[in-house]
Amino acid sequence: MPQHTRPRPICSHCDGFPTVTITTGQTTPDGQRKTITAHCPACRGTGHTTTPARFHTRIGA
Repeated sequence: MPQHTRPRPICSHCDGFPTVTITTGQTTPDGQRKTITAHCPACRGTGHTTTPARFHTRIGA
Protein backbone atom coordinates (compact mmCIF):
# COMPACT_ATOMS: atom_id res chain seq x y z
CA MET A 1 0.00 0.00 0.00
CA PRO A 2 1.54 3.35 -0.97
CA GLN A 3 2.26 5.86 1.74
CA HIS A 4 1.09 9.38 1.12
CA THR A 5 2.98 12.42 2.30
CA ARG A 6 1.03 15.30 3.71
CA PRO A 7 1.22 18.51 1.65
CA ARG A 8 3.24 21.27 3.23
CA PRO A 9 1.40 24.51 4.04
CA ILE A 10 1.65 27.30 1.47
CA CYS A 11 3.72 30.33 2.48
CA SER A 12 1.49 33.06 3.88
CA HIS A 13 3.80 35.83 2.68
CA CYS A 14 3.78 35.01 -1.05
CA ASP A 15 0.65 32.79 -1.27
CA GLY A 16 2.57 30.13 -3.18
CA PHE A 17 4.09 32.46 -5.80
CA PRO A 18 7.67 32.56 -4.46
CA THR A 19 9.55 33.91 -7.48
CA VAL A 20 8.70 36.93 -9.61
CA THR A 21 10.42 38.65 -12.52
CA ILE A 22 10.50 42.45 -12.48
CA THR A 23 11.39 44.69 -15.40
CA THR A 24 13.90 47.42 -14.66
CA GLY A 25 12.69 49.79 -17.37
CA GLN A 26 15.97 49.58 -19.27
CA THR A 27 16.55 47.76 -22.54
CA THR A 28 19.47 45.75 -23.85
CA PRO A 29 21.26 46.78 -27.08
CA ASP A 30 19.14 44.29 -29.03
CA GLY A 31 15.88 45.82 -27.72
CA GLN A 32 14.87 43.32 -25.03
CA ARG A 33 13.88 44.49 -21.57
CA LYS A 34 16.26 43.94 -18.65
CA THR A 35 14.69 41.96 -15.83
CA ILE A 36 15.62 40.91 -12.32
CA THR A 37 14.34 37.92 -10.37
CA ALA A 38 13.10 38.32 -6.80
CA HIS A 39 12.47 35.46 -4.36
CA CYS A 40 10.22 35.50 -1.30
CA PRO A 41 12.45 36.09 1.74
CA ALA A 42 10.15 34.19 4.09
CA CYS A 43 10.16 30.84 2.24
CA ARG A 44 13.40 31.42 0.30
CA GLY A 45 11.73 30.77 -3.04
CA THR A 46 10.09 27.42 -2.27
CA GLY A 47 6.47 28.56 -1.93
CA HIS A 48 5.96 26.50 1.21
CA THR A 49 6.58 27.15 4.87
CA THR A 50 9.64 25.41 6.24
CA THR A 51 8.07 24.46 9.54
CA PRO A 52 4.71 22.75 9.99
CA ALA A 53 1.81 24.69 11.41
CA ARG A 54 1.82 25.01 15.16
CA PHE A 55 -0.39 22.72 17.13
CA HIS A 56 -2.37 23.94 20.09
CA THR A 57 -1.48 22.07 23.25
CA ARG A 58 -3.20 22.06 26.57
CA ILE A 59 -1.01 22.77 29.55
CA GLY A 60 -2.04 21.56 32.97
CA ALA A 61 -3.96 18.65 34.42
